[in-house]
Amino acid sequence: MKKEEILKKIAETDEQIRKFKLRIKSSDLCRNLYDNAVLQKAILKKELDDYDKNRFFERVKKLLPKKKTLICDYFKP
Repeated sequence: MKKEEILKKIAETDEQIRKFKLRIKSSDLCRNLYDNAVLQKAILKKELDDYDKNRFFERVKKLLPKKKTLICDYFKP
């Protein structure tokens, strides 16, 4: 998906959340739909964050070895 499409879907989901929030106490169906809309918004925000990340840098970062800290490293003077 393109960034504009993701932003458009987030706006639509915000509108759905606003509508469901008004009726959340009246029925279980609205409560379930509200929960699903909140979950969908979180997924879309994660996709947007992933879209903004530099993919090349992330690949290089995975290839570099990480220095592991051992318990004995904490007790060195």
